[in-house]
Amino acid sequence: MRWKKLGKIFDPTQHQLPNDCVAFAQSPQALVFDDFIRIYFSTRALEQKTGKYLSHIAFVDMDKELKTTLRVSQQTVIPLGDLGSFDEHGIFPMNVLRHEDRIYGYTCGWSRRVSVSVETAVGLATSDDDGLTFQRMGPGPVLSASLHEPCLVGDGFVKVIGNTFHMWYIFGTGWTQFAADAAPDRIYKIGHATSADGIHWQKEEARQIIADQIGEHECQALPTVVEIDGRYHMFFCYRHAYDFRTNPERGYRIGHAWSDDLLNWTRDDQQARLEGTPGEWDADMQCYPHAFNCDGRTYLLYNGSEFGRYGFGAAVLET
Repeated sequence: MRWKKLGKIFDPTQHQLPNDCVAFAQSPQALVFDDFIRIYFSTRALEQKTGKYLSHIAFVDMDKELKTTLRVSQQTVIPLGDLGSFDEHGIFPMNVLRHEDRIYGYTCGWSRRVSVSVETAVGLATSDDDGLTFQRMGPGPVLSASLHEPCLVGDGFVKVIGNTFHMWYIFGTGWTQFAADAAPDRIYKIGHATSADGIHWQKEEARQIIADQIGEHECQALPTVVEIDGRYHMFFCYRHAYDFRTNPERGYRIGHAWSDDLLNWTRDDQQARLEGTPGEWDADMQCYPHAFNCDGRTYLLYNGSEFGRYGFGAAVLET
C-alpha cells in the first residue's frame, strides 16, 4: 500500500467552534453524502472551575476532494452527559454510520476518577436530521467494563456486514505506575464484539485481536476497518505506555492489520506505513486514523503532533 498525503486539511484554530472550544480536532470520522463529506471530530473547551478540558463533538463539511471547507457546525451535535454519567466529562471519539433510515453515532464517553484520571465506555445515539444533531438512546452505555475487561472500554468502530453489527473497540488491561513519582498510565488493547441490533452486544471477552509490536505494554487505540479489493484492512494507532506525550520516539504511530474473515488478523505495519513529514504538522506523531471509501477511492484521515491540537490531515491510497 502506498499513501499519497494530502497534507493538513482542517485546523480548528482557524474557525469558530461551538461550546467555546478553541483547539483540537481529534479523531476525524467521515460520513459521505452525495456531494460532500461530513467529518465529525472531538474538540475541547476549558472548564474554568477545574482548569481541565471537556471534549465536545463538532463537524466540518468538505468537498469530496477534501480541499475546500464548506461549513463548520455552530451548534452542539450532542450534549455531554448528566451529572455522574459515563460521558459527563467528554465524548471522544464518535463513530457514525448509516443504518436503514437513521444515522447511528457510537460515542466514547469520558468520566473522571480519583485514583486514576479517567474511565470510558461506549454509548449510542441516533440522528433523524442527517447527522446535524444526535439524541441518546438512553443515559447509559451499550458497551462497558465487564468481568475480564475491567476498565477503559471505548473507541468503538462499527460496521454492518450482512445482518451483523461488528464493533472493534479498545479495552483496558489495567493501570500501572511506571515511576514512583509519576501518575498511573493506562494500557489498552483492541477487541471485537458483535450484535444483531447494534444495541445489545456480545464481546469476545478479553481477546486481544491485534498482536503487540513493541512489547506487552503497547497501547492500541482507534481501530478503523475498511474493505479494499475483497480483503478487510484495519488501521489503528499504537504507542508506548509511558513517556509518550513529549518523546517522539514513544508517541503514536499508525499500525495496520488485515483479515479475510473479520475474526483473525495478521499485523503488517510496514505494508501500509504512513510516515510523518519532517518539520510539518505530523512530524512527531501520527494518530487517530479513520479509513473510508468514497467514489471508488480509499482515504485515511488522521491527526498529527500533539494529539490533534492543530487539526487533522488526509491521505489517499494510490492504486
